[in-house]
Amino acid sequence: MITRAGAGPLRRLVVLRHAKSAWPVGVADHERPLAPRGRRDAPAAGRALAEADCLPDLALCSTAVRARQTWELAAAQWGTPPPVRVDGRLYGADVSELLEAVHEVPDEVGTLLLIGHNPGLEELVLELAGDGLGDALDDVTTKFPTSAVAILAWHGTTWEELAPGTALLTDMVVPRGKKKA
Repeated sequence: MITRAGAGPLRRLVVLRHAKSAWPVGVADHERPLAPRGRRDAPAAGRALAEADCLPDLALCSTAVRARQTWELAAAQWGTPPPVRVDGRLYGADVSELLEAVHEVPDEVGTLLLIGHNPGLEELVLELAGDGLGDALDDVTTKFPTSAVAILAWHGTTWEELAPGTALLTDMVVPRGKKKA
């Protein structure tokens, strides 16, 4: 059941888990790049957001290499990408740390893209969603894999008003790129 956040404009929080990463020997976790599949899937995530008419006004991105590469490849699918803030707090963040970063977003931002890591992102989606359309909540609960996109909608005048149970999970998709023949 959704606990209404309050009156105000419709806002959307788009949560994107980084695309599939590689595991090169001797490379620190923070520095791991995207795997070939991730390099295919990240642009597919960008195209999926464009096709859903869900382009962000601002992006918050983890400092991890795989998250920044996901952002770059997804945003390259749009005519004019929005500003991005690379934030070290998003690397390995839990729900409270992610929500703290979201609460700092300027009020004029209507759609925010958050790019980071599990388990924090999956837990954030489940914490914020008071309800979901179709099977979206079940899908997130079952698995929130790499390149997964969850779209949460809510009404509020400031991002600080976004709280547990106040959003509607309108969609959850896992865009995949195609292998070249």
